[in-house]
Amino acid sequence: MNIPENYDATAHSISVNTIIERYCLDKMYVPENIDKKIIDSAEVYRPGLQLAGYLEGFCPERVQLLGRTEMNFLGTLSREERQKRLDAYMHESIPCIIISNSQPVYDEIIKSARLKRVPVLRTYEGTAVFLAMLISYLNLELAERMTIHGELLELYGVSVLITGHSGVGKSETALELVKRGHRLIADDVVEIRKVSQTTLLGTSPEIIRHFMELRGVGIIDVKGLYGAGSVKDIDSIDLVINIERWDENKKYDRIGMEENYTEYLGIRIPSLTLPIMPGRNMPILMEVAAMDLRQKKMGYNAAKEMYERVNRKFENNT
Repeated sequence: MNIPENYDATAHSISVNTIIERYCLDKMYVPENIDKKIIDSAEVYRPGLQLAGYLEGFCPERVQLLGRTEMNFLGTLSREERQKRLDAYMHESIPCIIISNSQPVYDEIIKSARLKRVPVLRTYEGTAVFLAMLISYLNLELAERMTIHGELLELYGVSVLITGHSGVGKSETALELVKRGHRLIADDVVEIRKVSQTTLLGTSPEIIRHFMELRGVGIIDVKGLYGAGSVKDIDSIDLVINIERWDENKKYDRIGMEENYTEYLGIRIPSLTLPIMPGRNMPILMEVAAMDLRQKKMGYNAAKEMYERVNRKFENNT
């Protein structure tokens, strides 16, 4: 596989402090080295078997979540047995232990956590709700990612990634689309994250979010000029449109029967190429391409419909 130059192979991580602040977690016990505690796995572990004494295959590098079932089980044990089970389960590699439903925390949990310097936290959220929120957040923040040069906008609910060589007019086209009521997600630098085997999310680096660079004008604040409704922070990528200068020697698709794809991080995204030449209104063409993709997702393909009509006409005449 050819890895592009802008592919980010760095292992991403987030601090436990970030999780504490984001979800307003209660600090039942926090060691002095809490700043060094990081999370680098998007998996969340519920240690039912481990608390029962079965430790084979245990993954201590994951966030540990104790729900009502785990806490009720610990409550059935004597103090001595509970301490023994927790001491065997506790590992210094555990990023943190989170207890759901604002349940009381056994002293034995705190004692074992102190020995291994493992943060013990608590949330008022239910186990299933908090588990879903945390996994979704970790999948986003720890996702495999890459950055590319382009524009990302939402057109009629379809997120369109506009690519092309520098100076071809991507930013100007994006600005016209914003003026027509669509929403800008990223200008110039698009960060793509692979959050599942079928989904790519596109966003802008925080430092340049909602800003746009226009040659001859400079930097503009899109949100400040056109309002909060003109921007969006993140969205899945549905369509890739590559714009290029018209090449007389190249054949461009005029019917739309063939489906083309562009691959990023192992996921294929529908794509098309729009040639630029005087008289071609690029913003309108992109709006049409977005609406056409929505029609295809709803089961209607105009090119195939016309092809079938022609075939039926030909068969009737013969």
